[in-house]
Amino acid sequence: MKNRMIHAFAGTFILLSVVLAIYVHINWLWFTVFVGANLLQSSITQWCLLDIILEKLGVKD
Repeated sequence: MKNRMIHAFAGTFILLSVVLAIYVHINWLWFTVFVGANLLQSSITQWCLLDIILEKLGVKD
């Protein structure tokens, strides 16, 4: 469950930043880069801040 929520958050942030880049300002694509870099970092280090936050909120694996 927690893993699915993390993927949902990442996907939502990526789609939102692309829409904002199209309709507001192209620099919103930097947010897309930030999300992608965090996904890559968490796949290498097995550490994810959102995972810790969701755990403290009581979301089960």
